[in-house]
Amino acid sequence: MLVEPRTGTVIALDTNILARFYVNDPGAPEAARQSPIARRIITESPGLFVPITVVLELEWVLRAFYGFDAEQIVRVFEHLLGLQHVDTEEAERIAAALPLTTQGMDFADALHLKGSAHCTALYTFDDRRFARRAGWLIDGTRVIVPTVKECRDRWETVTSEKRSG
Repeated sequence: MLVEPRTGTVIALDTNILARFYVNDPGAPEAARQSPIARRIITESPGLFVPITVVLELEWVLRAFYGFDAEQIVRVFEHLLGLQHVDTEEAERIAAALPLTTQGMDFADALHLKGSAHCTALYTFDDRRFARRAGWLIDGTRVIVPTVKECRDRWETVTSEKRSG
């Protein structure tokens, strides 16, 4: 955790500060007032913190509201993660999710998958977008769309392992 040397404080950033820093939005009246403030905060503050929830929300804002494509979003996060005075929560997980994002996986799904790397499987009902893409893009944690049979077989295996162990 980075600490501001004079006061010992770290300032956490909300999504809107980062959006004003990274997005040129000349059509928004607030942007003319807020963007210089955001720029000053991010360039002059010695100790900043960005929670993982803010990262996830920022990706959504950039994609859904401002129309950023995957490459633009990845560039934003690569820049953010490269700022020495900014401590981004789970930075390694975010960095690991970026290549999957450029290959077509939804950023949130990529974060879920990278956060589940210690698991043998990740269950989802998102067959079209998540499970299929994960199957094409990664080795490691399997992304599975569970069925009644899958669950019954899995629980029977777990139960028999507990009885024999």
